[in-house]
Amino acid sequence: MRIIHILNHIQEIGNGIVNVAIDLACLQAKAGYEVAIISAGGEYEKLLTQFGVQHYYLNQSRHPINIIKAAVNYQKIIQAFQPDIVHAHMMTGIVLARTLKVNRRYNIISTVHNEFQSASLLMGLADRVIAVSEAVKNSMIKRGIPQHKLRVVRNGTLGSPRTRNIRDYQPLELNNQAIVTVAGMYKRKGIAELISAFAKIAEEFPTAHLYLVGNGPDRELFISQAKSTSVVDRIHFEGFQPEPQKYLLGSDIFVLASHQDPCPLVISEAREAGVAIIATQVDGIPEALDYGQAGVLVPSQNNQALAQALRELLSNPNILQQWKDRAQENLDQLNVVRVNRETLSIYHELRN
Repeated sequence: MRIIHILNHIQEIGNGIVNVAIDLACLQAKAGYEVAIISAGGEYEKLLTQFGVQHYYLNQSRHPINIIKAAVNYQKIIQAFQPDIVHAHMMTGIVLARTLKVNRRYNIISTVHNEFQSASLLMGLADRVIAVSEAVKNSMIKRGIPQHKLRVVRNGTLGSPRTRNIRDYQPLELNNQAIVTVAGMYKRKGIAELISAFAKIAEEFPTAHLYLVGNGPDRELFISQAKSTSVVDRIHFEGFQPEPQKYLLGSDIFVLASHQDPCPLVISEAREAGVAIIATQVDGIPEALDYGQAGVLVPSQNNQALAQALRELLSNPNILQQWKDRAQENLDQLNVVRVNRETLSIYHELRN
């Protein structure tokens, strides 16, 4: 079977959509399939070469002239590679794959990563639509995607070819009672609520520090918010880190305060690191935490509830340790091997 994955870029910037596609391409090539990626390129090209994944450059920026060029070049790539499966991970890719399929014999798969985006309905143009959680599947059904097209392959990243074994990372020496998040600096990631919650409990726990790992367009807004608190010296903006595992291993509590999050890969990384987890009860987060068995779930956009959850863990070392232990239970389901196996079964379903 010949498989093409199409996405906008393959930059190493912490983009979960890119990371999922890279994992699949590498594992599928390792299993003996002919695999290629179409994108505008990025740091992961070297890794793809190591696994024998071909890379075809395609600039998919949405300018009228460039879209015409992209359409012409896409057809040339398809003619050269002759795929059986085209797996689209982003909106431009699904449009190219469907509209230019004329007289081509490939089947189209799409993965809905960010179902909250209105344009995610375009992913329904595929022959099969992969939802990264049951919550995403249910949402897409409500929005009009035919149920017979939808399949659930829950995200997982453990054992990724992009990362080392968790035991090979050296934990950072963070301040005692370290609280960390690894997230894009976007309002929807709940960074503002996390800063507010930390400010509420900081005086009770004078050794606690908050580490914000990630970049994004709202970073300056959050920095201004932190400066308005009385504990700005204990709120650390760490920027994007290619190895967030070092922060996870060095911290006591991981928080993901998202307003929307289909099925974040960082949850599986936090669980593997054995850090106690607090996260919001939205979208696919409960599924990623075994519906509250592997982490504390709190309401979204509620800094009071988040502050109380932090207070309970920081004030009781025994309970904190219990949640650290529970995070590491039932990790097999979060392995990339399982994700790839379930994805391949959908490919074969269409080819048979």
